[in-house]
Amino acid sequence: MILQERIEILSKLGAYLSGKDSEWAEVKEKAFRENQWFIPAFIDAAINNIATQFLNKDLLVSWAQQYQITSQLANPKSIGIVMAGNIPLVGFHDLLSVFMSGHIAVIKPSSKDEVLIKHIVSKLYEWDVSIQNHISFSERLNNCDGYIATGSNNASRYFEAYFGKYPNIIRKNRTSIAVLDGMETKEQLAHLADDAMLFFGLGCRNVTQLLVPTNYDFIPLLDALKKHEGLMEFHKYKHNFDYHLALLIMGGKYYMNNDSVILTPNISPFSPVSQINYFSYENEAHLKELLNNESIQCIVGNGYTPFGKAQQPSLTNYADGIDTMAFLSAI
Repeated sequence: MILQERIEILSKLGAYLSGKDSEWAEVKEKAFRENQWFIPAFIDAAINNIATQFLNKDLLVSWAQQYQITSQLANPKSIGIVMAGNIPLVGFHDLLSVFMSGHIAVIKPSSKDEVLIKHIVSKLYEWDVSIQNHISFSERLNNCDGYIATGSNNASRYFEAYFGKYPNIIRKNRTSIAVLDGMETKEQLAHLADDAMLFFGLGCRNVTQLLVPTNYDFIPLLDALKKHEGLMEFHKYKHNFDYHLALLIMGGKYYMNNDSVILTPNISPFSPVSQINYFSYENEAHLKELLNNESIQCIVGNGYTPFGKAQQPSLTNYADGIDTMAFLSAI
């Protein structure tokens, strides 16, 4: 396929994902049945961002021009993709990058998120059978020319052992934080609630720690976080809330909560489901020191990623700050 054909079919996919096709609706329901973390509202949120920010024809054309992608590669390489499964379709951007670059994607989907991605690829096959030469699935990614693998810090060690001798991008655990100054508006705090609570906080772009000034007033934030108090209706989330609240109580730790989310002081940017850590900074120098952390994927706040935009990445918001398209262009 030439580049223009790839862009056209991706644009068609964007329209399909945004539509109300009954088969697509059934697939989304099946994805929820097989993974109870993938509630319908969060599946739709992930799909909406893919359709509007990734599969817009003009955006795809501009993206291709930025990397001077040729119409057709003379010698395409096979790229093995190990996908994560923490939020719906989290591995789609890697597939999109490989397909757009003209290389051949060989996918090992996560067992937690294979329903959606397999259906999407099957639709592409349905529309153009030649895509079977560009995208395939495999449980074993042997003999690929390069690899893109996403997983935990522990899994990354295995990826290094298996894929280290090949060109690769190997991603580890990442999370996101917010920098607050106490001057945030009610609307900004409502957007911050989305940054933290969408996808139950399981994504690498979810805010799991707040850096706040000394003597910060948490009451407006706790009120804003009630926007997502409906998450307590889902037993997996409620179980986590009850468990981590009990741990803090039994451990004699300081905490605040609004009956749906817990705030507790902790230097770690990583927090469990239902809990948001916070840490006080003393001045700008102290803040800069705290921000010097390779585990941070995204920083939300005034002067950083705008409130409410953490879960709306663009085509060039690359995971771990590693330019996937530059990697694919050079392989």
